Amino acid sequence: MKTTFRILTLLLTGSLLLTACSDDDDDRDSGIPAERNVNRNDISQEPALQRLEFPKVKGGNSRVIIHSNSDQFGINYSVEWDCTKRSQRWSCYQMYASNRKQNTSRYYSDTNQYPLDPDLPAQYYFDYDPFRGSGYDHGHICPSADRLYSKDANIQTFYLTNMQPQRHVFNAGIWEKMEEKLRSWISTGSKAEDTLYVCKGGTIDAVSGVTDNPIRETLQNGLIVPRYFFMALLRKQKTGYKALAFWVEHTDDDHSNDPLGNYVISVRELERRTGIDFFCNLPDDIENEVETTTVENIKWLWQL
Repeated sequence: MKTTFRILTLLLTGSLLLTACSDDDDDRDSGIPAERNVNRNDISQEPALQRLEFPKVKGGNSRVIIHSNSDQFGINYSVEWDCTKRSQRWSCYQMYASNRKQNTSRYYSDTNQYPLDPDLPAQYYFDYDPFRGSGYDHGHICPSADRLYSKDANIQTFYLTNMQPQRHVFNAGIWEKMEEKLRSWISTGSKAEDTLYVCKGGTIDAVSGVTDNPIRETLQNGLIVPRYFFMALLRKQKTGYKALAFWVEHTDDDHSNDPLGNYVISVRELERRTGIDFFCNLPDDIENEVETTTVENIKWLWQL
C-alpha cells in the first residue's frame, strides 16, 4: 500500500496534530464560497478538512488521522483521536455509488485481526489490544462492509483507532441495523451525484448543560466504554441536502426489532448532547436549515 505522510501543527484551541496519508483531496463538494460559512474548519494547512463529512475539529490534545489509499477514491475515512483519553471521538467518511462496489472480501488475519494504527504514534495508545478479553466487541465505527471497494481500504477499517467497545447484543443488533439502513440509502445503483456524508462515534466527553454521564464504564486498563452511540448523516442529492441523526443508548438489551424511527433526533439536538459541531463546512444557511428540521419531518424525508 503506497502512502505518503505529513504531520502538521495547527493553532486552534491548543495544538492539533494532523496526520494525512495522501495529498489527494477528493472532496465531492469543493468550491463552496468561504464567505457563506463562519464556523468552517481551518483548511490553511490541511485542505481535506473542508470535506462535508468532517465536523468541527476539537483541537487541544486531539489528533485527526486521515486514511487514504493510492486508488481512485483517495481518502478512505478519517478519525479524531483524543490522545489523553486514548479513545476515538468519531470516524467520518463518504458513501457514493462507486465506493459501494464490492471488489474484495472482509479482511481476516490469524495473527493480527485488529492492528495498531500505523499513523498513530505509540505513546498515544496502548501497546496491546485492550479489547481482548474485556467482554466487549471491537465495534467498527467505519464499518468493514462500507469499505469493500479495495483490500487496502477494508484492512484500514480494522485499525484499533476505528474501534469502540460495544456489547455484542448492541453491536450485532440495533447498531448493525442502523448500518444496514445507511447502506440501503446508497447502493451501487445510486445516481452519480448522490452522496451520503457520515460521522459516527461514541460519547467520551462531558458536555456543559448535559447531566447524563457520557461514559458507561472505564475498564481497569483505561479503555473508555461510551454510554451512547450516534450517527450524523447528511445526504446530497440533485434536489439538495437533508440530514438526520441517530442516538442510541449502549445497553445489554436486544433492541434489534425496534423501529429505527425511535432513535431519530435532529442534528442540532445531537450537537447539544455531544458538544460536536457537525457539518460545519456547509454554507451556514443550508447547515441551519438541515440541522433544525423537526423529527417528524426528518422521518418523512428519510422514510423512517
